[in-house]
Amino acid sequence: MTTLFIADLHLQQDTPELTRAFLNYLEYRARSADALYIMGDLFESWIGDDAIGEFEQEIIDALRRFSASGRQLYIMHGNRDFLLGERFAELAGAMLIDDPAIMTIGNDTPVLLMHGDSLCTQDNEYMQFRAMTRDPQWQQKTLALPVKQRRQLADRMREGSGSANGSKSDEIMDVSQDAVENIMQQCHVRTLIHGHTHRPDVHDFCLQDDGVGKRYVLGDWQAGRDRGWEVRLDGTTLTLEHFSLSELSHH
Repeated sequence: MTTLFIADLHLQQDTPELTRAFLNYLEYRARSADALYIMGDLFESWIGDDAIGEFEQEIIDALRRFSASGRQLYIMHGNRDFLLGERFAELAGAMLIDDPAIMTIGNDTPVLLMHGDSLCTQDNEYMQFRAMTRDPQWQQKTLALPVKQRRQLADRMREGSGSANGSKSDEIMDVSQDAVENIMQQCHVRTLIHGHTHRPDVHDFCLQDDGVGKRYVLGDWQAGRDRGWEVRLDGTTLTLEHFSLSELSHH
């Protein structure tokens, strides 16, 4: 059994190279996988399942081909595409999963899966924004707006987020170690996989019960640096790997 985990592709119409790399990833690199987890921010923005254009449809069709060949496809909301809905999941042949979610490796080893933004608890401004955008009532109101207005709102949010982040320290924008340990203790896990921070690494640390915790951080995909990231689960072994986006179709 091979399971793959990816996050933070931030696909959008303006980045055709990245889109092509993802389509190649599904067709070539992920071909041997039994399951694929996309753990947030597949899209740079998603303004509703009723606003699917040619670009979005191309991604949906590729996901559908992948899942229709008998593989499991799971998708988690990120901080950019939190309005992905059941219609999208149905069209893509995917299952939307909660954040956080727990999966089991082997017979009995639980692994915690998160997008990662809820762990950035030192960024008070962002945590308030997150609470607002994940509120079902806010989402309902937003989805009731005309598509054009939603698109403008998404553009304003992206601009606001970009300028706000420019003035924040790296430490504030990273996950809080306390938040990491707290949720791992609550969920009774020793392994966590997440994205969001764009700081790929594997961290080992001590948990309060004297166990060793392991945190796998997925990197974002960057066409400019020709690099994509995944966590690969083969049997019961997890590894963080990077690969060349431009060479995906050659394998």
